[in-house]
Amino acid sequence: MNYFTSTKSNPILVDIVLLVIRIFVGFAMLSHGFPKLQDLLSGEEIQFYDFLGMGQKTSLILAVFAEFVCSIFIILGLFTRFAVFFLIITMAVAGLVIHSGDPFPKKETSLLYLSVYLIFFAFGPGRYSIDYMIGKRQESKW
Repeated sequence: MNYFTSTKSNPILVDIVLLVIRIFVGFAMLSHGFPKLQDLLSGEEIQFYDFLGMGQKTSLILAVFAEFVCSIFIILGLFTRFAVFFLIITMAVAGLVIHSGDPFPKKETSLLYLSVYLIFFAFGPGRYSIDYMIGKRQESKW
């Protein structure tokens, strides 16, 4: 059967694709999180969306945690589903709440990130990750 018409996937190829996408998306999101981290550390007045009335600073701290810290975890493939959980919430808020009244091109980026993070939540980080190494090590102890 031809690869292009088959419904089966190659597990090695899947793991390589998950690695490449994890690294690319992780670094891409870092480019959004780093400016927010700089804003947080600047000491200037914080102007940020106040999600659920928690305050602008708390909302910014949560966004920095998701977009900066969790992106580093995704790049490494460490605590991937935990990290992706926070990014799913952050991108859902960005795309569906903050940009709810905006035209689609304005919310498209956050919705694309959301869809990629949902894939990572469903399929995990793949074989080429620290999570996989930890899982293999724990399995060998049993």
